[in-house]
Order: sequence, then structure tokens, then C-alpha cells
Amino acid sequence: MTKLILNEDTYACVMRELVPAARRFLWLVTADLKDLYVEDPEGIRGSEFVPFVSVIAGKVRDGVEVRLVHAKEPGPRFREDFDRNEELIQSDAFERVLCPRMHMKCVIADGKLAYVGSANLTGAGMGAKGAKRRNFEAGMFTDDPEIIGPLMDYLDSFWIGDFCQTCALREVCPDPIA
Repeated sequence: MTKLILNEDTYACVMRELVPAARRFLWLVTADLKDLYVEDPEGIRGSEFVPFVSVIAGKVRDGVEVRLVHAKEPGPRFREDFDRNEELIQSDAFERVLCPRMHMKCVIADGKLAYVGSANLTGAGMGAKGAKRRNFEAGMFTDDPEIIGPLMDYLDSFWIGDFCQTCALREVCPDPIA
């Protein structure tokens, strides 16, 4: 099944369905990364909404391997939230790469479910902002192995640095893979 996801439905697709479904691994790819707040998936933190980075840390605590790729340094509020989650700093189950050329936006759970679209991992992109402040977004959600397989192959190739050696931005890249 492959379906079109528009605007605020991105939040429901990615944050309520795809991210919670990840049991083995979760790949997060975005150009922009901000202090996105989402519904508390565990309902135990004493707040209705929590930083998305806390959700990522929860996944790592649960044994889910998380890869995060983003194009620029996140803002100071994201960084503060990140620094509060020791498992993201200490655990080998969390890996991060910063690539200034990355413009893809996708989320993959266990190689079985994927979102690919225009939405960054920001409140405005995911549709978590108010109706007059969120972005206009379009994407696809799929469980089709013929789509997810090549997408994962492409991201794996990126992840191991296949594009780094010949990249024209290598000299200014803050985090070259290879």
C-alpha cells in the first residue's frame, strides 16, 4: 500500500504511526532539524507534549538503532534537549551525520514502512504547528518493498560515504563520512 500524505496528516503518519512502529531500527533523514515537540508516546512524562529528541532517546533505550542525517546544525533549543538525553551521547545505537548537501526528507522504520516527502523534522514541516503556521507539505507513505529497498540501498550508500570522496563541498563539510 502506498498513499499520499498531505499537510497536517504528515504528523499522524510519521509521529503516530511510523516512528512508534520501529522495533529494530529507525532512519531519520531531513534537511532542517528544530526543536519539534510531539505528543508523549508513553504518556508518562507529565506533559502532553515532549521534545521529539526525547522520543528518539526512548527508542534508543528500547534497543532501537537510530540513524539521523541532517543538513545543518540544529538550533540551540534542539541542542539543549539533545544534551539532556545521555543515551544519544553515549549509546552506539544512535548515529548521526551532518551533510550540507542532504535535502531528502524520509523516515524508515525497520525496512518495512517509509515516509518520503517534503516535510522536514520541524513543527511547521510535520504539521505540529497551528493551522495558520504549518507548512504546505506533500509526501508518500508506503510499505512497498520495491520502493523501500532501493531507498534503503541509496541511504546505505550515502551512509558509508560513497558520495564524500567526490563531493564539491568536501572542504567545507563539517562532518565528512569518508
